[in-house]
Amino acid sequence: MSAPLIFIAETFFELYILCFVLRFILQTGRADFHNPLSQFIVRVTNPLVVPLRRVVPGLRGLDMATVVLVIVLEVLATAVLIPLKTGVNPSAAMLLYFSLLRTVMSVLRLYVFAILIYALLSFVNPGSYNPLSSVLASICEPVLRPFRRVIPPIGGLDLSPLFLIIILQALIMAIPLPGVLR
Repeated sequence: MSAPLIFIAETFFELYILCFVLRFILQTGRADFHNPLSQFIVRVTNPLVVPLRRVVPGLRGLDMATVVLVIVLEVLATAVLIPLKTGVNPSAAMLLYFSLLRTVMSVLRLYVFAILIYALLSFVNPGSYNPLSSVLASICEPVLRPFRRVIPPIGGLDLSPLFLIIILQALIMAIPLPGVLR
């Protein structure tokens, strides 16, 4: 299969899985689900989440059906992409291992981009409301809060997003995922 088609398949897999990851993060962050972006994510993910909820119950307020779907979809994506990219069929253990690593990488990347955009929005248009800033706040504030306790603002400038992005990037670099799967 040609590289552009592999790229398109990988991008669609990643975007779809990202919708499920966002759904889970927004639920745990108690996001406003009347927001247009939240509504989009719910509508895209409901066809798989709602039926699976009948089989997979929640756990302490966490939507475990969404977590199961993230893992299953990542295993499926990895099972399709590894043979396309390398020509090798991985064992079940390797498939699960690479899928979990790719899931962790996706979550870390999501947070890097969300925090970066959230910080930029605070510089460009501070204190204003728009649907994106509301969703970003519900994603970013829970992870920024511990950093803000340790790193005080310097001259009115909040450096906690910078330090968090540096730590997240270091974690991404430390994940032992082959280059072909990054």
